[in-house]
Amino acid sequence: MAALMPTRLVKSALRLGMATQNALEVARFGGLDTGEDSSPYDVVGRTPVYRLRRYFPETGGQGRPPLLLVPPLMLSTEVYDVAPHVSGVRALHEMGVDPWVVDFGAPEHEEGGLQRTLADHVLAVSDAIDRVRRATGRDIHLGGYSQGGMFCYQTTAYRRGEGIASLITFGSPVDVHLLSPAGLPVAQLAEAATAIANTVLSRTSVPAGLSRRAFQLLDPLKTVRARVDFLMQLHNREALLEREGSRRFLEQDGWVAWPGPAVAEFATQFLAHNRLLSGGFVIGDRMVTLADIAVPMLAVVGSVDEIANAPAVRAVRRAAPMADVWELTLHAGHMGLVVGNGARQHSWPVVADWVHWQEGTADRPVQITELTEDHDDDSTASAVEVVTDVAISAAHVAAESAISATKALRGVFGEAIDQLPRLARLDRVEADTRVSFALLLEERARRHPDDTFFLFDGRGYSYAEALRRVDAITRGLLGLGVRQGEHVGVLMGTRPTAVALVTALSRVGAVAVMLRPDGDIPLEIGLGQVSRIIADPDHATDAMAVWPGQVLVLGTGGDRDRTLPDGVVDMELIDPNRVALPGWYAPNQGRARDLALVLFTSRGERTRANRITNGRWALSAFGTASAASLGSADTVYAVSPLYHPATLLTAIGGAVVSGARLAVAPDFTPTRFWDEVRRYGITAVSYTWTMLGDLLDAPPSPAERHHPIRLFFGSGMPSGLWERVLDRFRPARVLEFYAHTEGETVLANLTRDKVGAMGRRLPGTAEVAVAAWDPETGQLQSAPDGFVRRADPDEPGVLLARVGRGRTDVRGRLLRGVFTRGDAWLWTGDVFSEDVDGDLWLLGNSASLIRTADGVVYPRPVQAALESDDAVDLCAVYGVRPEGSDTAVTVAAVTVRPGRELTADRIRRALSPVDGTSWPTAIRVLERMPRSAHYRVHTGPLRAEGLPEDLVGWVWDDETGTYVPATPAAVGTLAG
Repeated sequence: MAALMPTRLVKSALRLGMATQNALEVARFGGLDTGEDSSPYDVVGRTPVYRLRRYFPETGGQGRPPLLLVPPLMLSTEVYDVAPHVSGVRALHEMGVDPWVVDFGAPEHEEGGLQRTLADHVLAVSDAIDRVRRATGRDIHLGGYSQGGMFCYQTTAYRRGEGIASLITFGSPVDVHLLSPAGLPVAQLAEAATAIANTVLSRTSVPAGLSRRAFQLLDPLKTVRARVDFLMQLHNREALLEREGSRRFLEQDGWVAWPGPAVAEFATQFLAHNRLLSGGFVIGDRMVTLADIAVPMLAVVGSVDEIANAPAVRAVRRAAPMADVWELTLHAGHMGLVVGNGARQHSWPVVADWVHWQEGTADRPVQITELTEDHDDDSTASAVEVVTDVAISAAHVAAESAISATKALRGVFGEAIDQLPRLARLDRVEADTRVSFALLLEERARRHPDDTFFLFDGRGYSYAEALRRVDAITRGLLGLGVRQGEHVGVLMGTRPTAVALVTALSRVGAVAVMLRPDGDIPLEIGLGQVSRIIADPDHATDAMAVWPGQVLVLGTGGDRDRTLPDGVVDMELIDPNRVALPGWYAPNQGRARDLALVLFTSRGERTRANRITNGRWALSAFGTASAASLGSADTVYAVSPLYHPATLLTAIGGAVVSGARLAVAPDFTPTRFWDEVRRYGITAVSYTWTMLGDLLDAPPSPAERHHPIRLFFGSGMPSGLWERVLDRFRPARVLEFYAHTEGETVLANLTRDKVGAMGRRLPGTAEVAVAAWDPETGQLQSAPDGFVRRADPDEPGVLLARVGRGRTDVRGRLLRGVFTRGDAWLWTGDVFSEDVDGDLWLLGNSASLIRTADGVVYPRPVQAALESDDAVDLCAVYGVRPEGSDTAVTVAAVTVRPGRELTADRIRRALSPVDGTSWPTAIRVLERMPRSAHYRVHTGPLRAEGLPEDLVGWVWDDETGTYVPATPAAVGTLAG
């Protein structure tokens, strides 16, 4: 025993001495001298943003497939060449691949490096792809680690796969809202991170040391464990040397500064708005989506990755439905995917095999599996649905009353608190309040000038760009003598210039009369009291054909060589800097009571001019934003023409007051719809009437899968169509509005379990009441005290809208002393019932009611009943008066969905909830339902046809008490 003691002491002393020597070397030189050299490379390209490295240049590629690797921003390029025995580029070279690397350098040491944006890096990667292709004469494989992989996704989408043979990413999250670094949910931190990034980091940068410490804090246990292991092995130089390259890289050498503008952009586009998943991120001014990627992809996933967890990485399957996506799952953390022995043994060999497989020179690697929708986390889909439900439910609570909403939302629905300032502002709008489209747009632009506002034809326009255009047009209008209150006809298609013109007219205080290119233009000119017309080049000739005065043309984009008709004034040639502002002009002086727009509805002799004040526009705008819970993370899609109320009042209005991005389409087709939904990252879609039926009739598009839409909002959607939209496009919801043009009432259905209901009044809009009435005489019914009786639950009555005190500009039928002395209510003419929960249901307009021998039939309940049958596509219920009769018979015209059969028995079952006296006398099957240009079902042509002898369908047979096939004799009997 005594002999062993000196030996142990000697060994301990030796260990201590070696440990001390190694510690001193680390302290003095920052690490141990490994004697290893980095892999050889040449810099074959150089720009202000990056240098292009080609590794092992002496081989010249030798026909090897090129793989271009992209590092993340906070790490140096050496992440792919930490040490020879764990070098990614060396491993690839040894396995027959030609490795290239994008070197962004250390931004803190590069001229202008700290001012780089995300777009700068994406465009740099795109440029590098072109250089490698020119050098090798073949398409390249593109790979990236962490955020470098996100750059690869963005670049591939930006190029739409051009020149890229395949894509490989390592721990690159696509749905960043599923991340939970250090147990902190990104989605909840995103707003704070964005605020910090935009106010602080956008003007500075994230230093390399801070990046290193932040990375270590994301997985603190692993950091502590690595340092303890280092100390425990401090005496064993051989063991230390094996890991020294990796240690020095992670502890000091591998970190670089993160440019502030890139941080701010990353926080806004990807942390807060999650646009890598939804689409709609901006590169330069181009809108980009991963849905455009069709090249094969390999996603390398770390099963114990605490920074980019597996569901967040696998979300690429949802974001890129057109691509074949494969997965390699490794038991590794985030850094271990590309650095260390595990990566050398598992990641890089499989990547090399993948490249050779894609080149057709090897079999598929057995370690990879196809990433299908079966891999999608159930929790992901349920989380999306929960968020959607919360948003809708929260808005419903807010719609009850601002006071009760505050209490409920603070405890349960935190995000809907954002709606309260909008509701409060809406409540403060009075006749003399300054409010207008232009004013609200400029308020937003002053706060967020660089944010993207307008999306059109694949491009994005910032608020600052939009205002510059508005400024120029405003000066052009003033230079031509346009005055406050003047009615200016706008004859344009849907284009950015049209939106800018309406804004400029609003700024001046003129009235934009939105002429319909497909309408009766001379009639609308007269109804709108137009004093001059401004057209776009496509409609200049049409304007000259109907307007005796001078036609102004706007929208040539400054192209002076563009041919325009003789005699027009090209406003693009006006130099705004030479226009002297008149003394009377002050921008945005419009009051709520002032007329802002004239919109037209109906056709022919029934054409009607709807006069929209600034207050009425604000009512729709704030109401839409509040009910739809719109925010800066949303992108609103307007597919109706600019002159349609659904676009100007709800879609554009809701986007402007909420800060949501606004996308407009020149026309509506299913192909364009899904392409732009993915490209723009659309979350909320404005619809009219049966518009969405065209989407339902179209074959399923790959872009539908995991679409970003959370809400369809609009008015007039039939209940049957509504149900099918919910079923096919889930988890999206439907928000149905009702708004009376002349009044100040907005109803919204904020629930998901009452399909077909108009819902309840939004706070800040006019109070409504269902007044009891006699449908036979059209008179209101009185209570014993002489005032009008309010209808009982489920009793049909006329909807009345309260008119505020002092209102003298009301157009329409105004009633006073209705429920109390001195009150004033507007007669809407629409028949509603109110259920026991307080939700309102539209039964039909008083003019559309069908007066039969058995009593009055309300069309909407009959229509809803028939549309509940799965075979029915669209339905119209109307009355036909037989020759010589004082009463009408009820007819239901239906179209049948392809591949389905409608029978008499199915019709009876569908109608069973409806009172038998309201059942249609005839069921008519049409090949196509007559609809307006904006998808409203037209019953006028059907009523005019009456009951044709060759009617296809069924008629009611009193003798058998059932529907029987229609025959000329039976139809002739009904027709009298």
